[in-house]
Amino acid sequence: MSETRRLVVAGHGMVAHRLVETVRKLDTDGQWRITVFAEESRPAYDRVALTSYVDGWDAGALALPGADYAGDPLVDLRLGDPVLAVDRERRTVRSASLELGYDALVLATGSVPFVPPVPGRDLPGCFTYRTIDDLDAIRAAVERSGRGRRAALVVGGGLLGLEAAKALRDLGLSPHVVEMAPRLMPLQVDDGGGGLLKDLITELDVTVHTATTTERIEADGDRLLATLGNGTELDLDLVVFSAGIRPRDDLARGCGLDVGPRGGVLVDSSCRTGDEAVYAIGECAAVEGSVYGIVAPGYAMAEAVAAQLLGGQAAVQEPDTSTKLKLLGVDVASFGDAHARTEGAREVVFADAVAGSYQKLVVDADLTLLGGVFVGDASRYPLLRTLVGKPLPGDPASLLAPSGGGGVGVDALPPSAQVCSCNAVTKQDITTAILEKGCSDVASVKACTRAGTACGSCVPMLGKLLDSCGVQQSSAVCEHFAFSRRELFEIVQATRITTFGELVSKHGTGSGCAICKPAVASILATLGNGHILDGEQAGLQDTNDRFLANIQRNGSYSVVPRIPGGEITPARLKVIAEVAEEFSLYTKITGGQRIDLFGATVDQLPLIWRRLVDAGFESGHAYGKALRTVKSCVGSTWCRYGVQDSVGMAIELELRYRGLRSPHKIKAAVSGCARECAEARGKDFGVIATESGWNLYVGGNGGTTPRHAELLVSDVDSETLIRTIDRFLMFYVRTADRLQRTAPWIEELDGGLDHLREVIVDDRLGICEELDAAMAKHVDGYADEWRGVLEDPEKLARFSSFVNAPGTPDPTISFRTEREQPVPVLLGVPEVRT
Repeated sequence: MSETRRLVVAGHGMVAHRLVETVRKLDTDGQWRITVFAEESRPAYDRVALTSYVDGWDAGALALPGADYAGDPLVDLRLGDPVLAVDRERRTVRSASLELGYDALVLATGSVPFVPPVPGRDLPGCFTYRTIDDLDAIRAAVERSGRGRRAALVVGGGLLGLEAAKALRDLGLSPHVVEMAPRLMPLQVDDGGGGLLKDLITELDVTVHTATTTERIEADGDRLLATLGNGTELDLDLVVFSAGIRPRDDLARGCGLDVGPRGGVLVDSSCRTGDEAVYAIGECAAVEGSVYGIVAPGYAMAEAVAAQLLGGQAAVQEPDTSTKLKLLGVDVASFGDAHARTEGAREVVFADAVAGSYQKLVVDADLTLLGGVFVGDASRYPLLRTLVGKPLPGDPASLLAPSGGGGVGVDALPPSAQVCSCNAVTKQDITTAILEKGCSDVASVKACTRAGTACGSCVPMLGKLLDSCGVQQSSAVCEHFAFSRRELFEIVQATRITTFGELVSKHGTGSGCAICKPAVASILATLGNGHILDGEQAGLQDTNDRFLANIQRNGSYSVVPRIPGGEITPARLKVIAEVAEEFSLYTKITGGQRIDLFGATVDQLPLIWRRLVDAGFESGHAYGKALRTVKSCVGSTWCRYGVQDSVGMAIELELRYRGLRSPHKIKAAVSGCARECAEARGKDFGVIATESGWNLYVGGNGGTTPRHAELLVSDVDSETLIRTIDRFLMFYVRTADRLQRTAPWIEELDGGLDHLREVIVDDRLGICEELDAAMAKHVDGYADEWRGVLEDPEKLARFSSFVNAPGTPDPTISFRTEREQPVPVLLGVPEVRT
């Protein structure tokens, strides 16, 4: 055995841990004794998933396996003891606690957040967004700010800035994002993708300010006042700087090593500096002058250095800089030459603003894929990213069209296609793990190959490869529950659990996420668990449900009172007009025969509700996954063709099913004759009058995939009709997947519509009595959610733009007049008059 040598690693982030892990794996003879000097007080953790820390404040959930090196006598991890200086002549490093010699030194000091030189950036209430400690400090500041409507500013609209905005949103604040470029994520997406991204982000209660800067930050009592370059002033609880990173190269500068033109320890393709005993990896390294701020190149650097330390030769190849972000359900991805900078590059774009999707492929004249951008719908990203540099297997337009796909699937990928760019895992690696090593689910594939363990964007591909290899997939809601939504419903119903915390502690793991929390919130609401803003339930709700109103693109809200069947008295119509005038609201009659009132600020919502509730109105549930409307024609009461009272039936159905929480929104209609003026067959359930009764159609919808409903029962009387709809809705609520509309739910039932008819008409499963009782319980237990807020001072306190100044209007919300009505002014968006 050769003499043991000393390896010193300065820094202990994800890349440093990968280095130590790889050296220990390869060093079977124990050639190297490793000392790691870590600046933070905890071992390396998953910084890529930092935003998820807000979900449960469990630092252990971010821990990297084995990062404490417990029981390894050849690794000494020194937490909270960073390297302060390097003496290259003596080959020693000095920390606060000791001086230590080295045979090889690896600088893995990472980066520091870039804080623009904004006056006031050092004031209390200003934070950076980089570490667990940063998030703990932000959380403490939020808790000190009290309850009610709170606001925060994120300086930077790139990848890190949007991650910070998500964390702040999850903390209950209304974030403003300021980006000096004309679009969000300017390095990753183009103008078209950036425009849609801004719209989608705005819908999530995040106000976006592009093409401007933060000019100054001032203390205003115990709050902050930020002034933007366009003159906008923001009253804030806190400011978070997340405007990019800068390589931490101070150790290199201090010991005379060369640095890159834009910072970073200058290294060659093998990650070696000008000193043969010193390497640099990760975000502090400038590989032949280029610095990379994502984890995949860092891992490649770590493995290259590990190979050299053990006597091999290795170099870092041109890294894959593809990125994928998911922000509260908004997918953003880019890969390759996303901006078509290659000579001769051509762009193929498919944009659907209605569906909220922007997709672009960049190809050359021979249809070789060069890159792409996806916003809103990134389902094709995992497959197409692996084809960069290869001829496309089909016409580019067909690969992007909704009904397309061009035959592209995992089977079309060559074995050498890199599925996981973070860990350089190929399709062959994954299929080998499945077919030869017995991996039978995504978790085991991740453990075996490391695929999907960094950014996670390739995880959907792992599922598809399992399917391709003939392995049946789990229907689990998410990683925190090993159950489908249907199974969770049954668990909650059987155990009478009333809180998410109890459910996840007894039947799940971790602290939950943005997928399972709203799903469980819907289940709890369906089973009659009180007001949705009671206690813990308030924090489980989606954005709109938190304020019982739909947020609009300028940060204001819409108010939609229920108008069953579209029938309204002149007196109530007058109240709506008076409310609209008093609060300067935009009014519009909808396709669901209701009147929408747009432009209310959050503090105005209870005032508007009070006027409406006193006049006999209630919430129309336009914000929730619940019954929206039951549309109707005038039927036999007025129409000479009508054969039944469609208005009366529509009103009865809407009042019966109002407030019913479900996997997705539900729309319905009743037509008084076969002429179908209410468009009943385009609804989740539709009723059409006949001479002898009613026909019931189910499983229709509009949206991105319009579908006609199918006939379930015909010529039934009113009692049978209502009983059948009761059972249809309760069976759907109990068994559908999260966010699954009735049409795909019926299609996925084993036996489809025929099976549905057997269950709810013929009672083949013997559950109809139970379904009837469940609907009766819902009808008897209904309570208006608006009234529930008005009668509870604690809930009312949530409805304030600024907690320390109740009633103060949000200065970022403004309007202009168009067609004699107020419409929103969107900062950075050119005004278009019609």
